[in-house]
Amino acid sequence: MPSPAPAKAGPPIKVLVVDDDAAHAEAVADSLARVGYECMVATSAGDGMAMLSRDAFEVVVTDLRMKDGTGMDVLAKTKELLPDAEVILVTGHGTVQSAVEAMQQGAFNYLLKPLDLKQLRAVVDNASRTQHLRRANAELSRRLDEKFGFEGVIGNTPQMHDVVDRLRRIAPTDATVLIQGDTGTGKELVAQAIHQNSPRKNRPFVALNCAALSEHILESELFGHVRGAFTDASSDRVGKFEYASGGTLFLDEVGDMPLPTQIKLLRVLESGEITRVGSNEAIKVNVRILSATNRDLEESIKAGAFREDLYHRLKVLTVRLPRLAERAQDIPLLIEHFIQLHSGRHHKKVRSITAAARRRLMAYNWPGNVRQLKNAIESMVVVDFDEVLDLDDLPPELAAPGESARPTDGVGLPALVGRSLSEIEGMFIGETLKATGGNREAAAEMLGIGERTLYRKIKEYGLS
Repeated sequence: MPSPAPAKAGPPIKVLVVDDDAAHAEAVADSLARVGYECMVATSAGDGMAMLSRDAFEVVVTDLRMKDGTGMDVLAKTKELLPDAEVILVTGHGTVQSAVEAMQQGAFNYLLKPLDLKQLRAVVDNASRTQHLRRANAELSRRLDEKFGFEGVIGNTPQMHDVVDRLRRIAPTDATVLIQGDTGTGKELVAQAIHQNSPRKNRPFVALNCAALSEHILESELFGHVRGAFTDASSDRVGKFEYASGGTLFLDEVGDMPLPTQIKLLRVLESGEITRVGSNEAIKVNVRILSATNRDLEESIKAGAFREDLYHRLKVLTVRLPRLAERAQDIPLLIEHFIQLHSGRHHKKVRSITAAARRRLMAYNWPGNVRQLKNAIESMVVVDFDEVLDLDDLPPELAAPGESARPTDGVGLPALVGRSLSEIEGMFIGETLKATGGNREAAAEMLGIGERTLYRKIKEYGLS
C-alpha cells in the first residue's frame, strides 16, 4: 500500500519493500516514509516482481528468503526491468557466500535481520544519493547534447540541414575547420558541436577571441610566457595551446589577428610545437584548430591584412553559416526554443506568445542574427508579467511597427502601388506560407485568421 508523499522538495525516491512477513514489511516502509521516501509494499516475491513491471522504483529493499521465491530472483528481475535501480537484500540467514553472490549480481548492499532501522535508513540514503548523482549526470549529459550536440544547431530549413550534414562529416576527423558567418550566427556554438562530437570530446575545448587583445597579450595568451619575459611577467604562464592539449583550440575572429602573430601561428601549425614568450624551448602540442571569422579573408589577403599561407592552413574544411534573414523560416522554431530556454533559466512561466508579437518578430530583419533574436526573447521573458508574450514585452528596437522590416523578394511598398488589394493579399499570404515552410497552422496564426479562412484563400488565389 502506498505511504504518505514525502515532504522533501523534488521528485521523491520511490522504494519497493518486498517481504512475505507483512508486519516486518510495513514497519520498514513506515520507517522510510517518515524520512520522506515514497514506499510501496509487496508481501511475496511474485507480487514484488509484478510491481516492478508496473512502476519505476529507484530503490528495492527485499528479503532474501520467501515462500514463493528468493531475493535473488527479485534482484535479477529488477536489473532486467530497471537496470539503474539499487537493490538492498535483507535476511535472517546471512552467510558470507550469499552476500558475495548478491553483490556480484549487482546488489547495492546486504543487511541482516533483526534490522537496525537507523542503519537501514542510512543505507537507503546512500542508495538515494547514488540515484541523485545518476539523475544529475544524465541531466548534465542531456544538456551537453542539447547545447553542444548537432540537435543544438536549431533549424529546419534546407540551409541548416546542409550545415548539420556537413558538421556530421567534419566532426569525427582531426582536420582544421574555418567557420564563416556574420556576427551572431552561432559560430562558437558550431565549434563546440564539432568538438563535442569528435574523438577529442573528453579533452579540453579552449576558446580565444583574437579581436579582443593586443598583439603582445594575444601571443602570451596563445603560447604562454616565462618569468621575466616582459615587465608584468612575474611567473611562468601556460598558454591556450598547452591548456588545450589533446583537445580543441577555437580561435574566434581569427581574421583580426595581427600579422606578426599570424606568422607565429603558422609555424605552430607546420611544426606542432610552441615556444613560450621569452623562452627558446620548443614544447610539443597536440590540438585540433577550429577558427571563425565574420570577415572575407580572401579580400583581407588582397589588402595585405591576412597571410595567404595561413588561410590555406586554416581552411582545410569550411562551414558557412547563413544569416538569420536567409533562413527566416526557422524563426518560429527559434522563438519557441528560446522561450523554453529562457523561461526555465529565469524561472518564469510563459504559456504562449500572441500572433501580433510573433508577426513582429517574423517581420524584423535581425542584423544581429540568432544572437539578437535570442537576446530579444530573453528580454521579453524577463519583463513579461502575465505569462503571455505580447507587443508590450518587445525590446525597444522592435517596438515600432515596420522598423527594420524585411523586404520580401525585393517587393517594397512603392512596387505595390497600382496593384489591387486582392493581388497584394495573395502575395502576402504566399510570402507568409514561405516564411513558415508551408506550415498552414503557423501561417494562419501569423496572419491573424482562422485555418479554414486560410484554406479558402489559398484555393482562391491558387497558392500551394
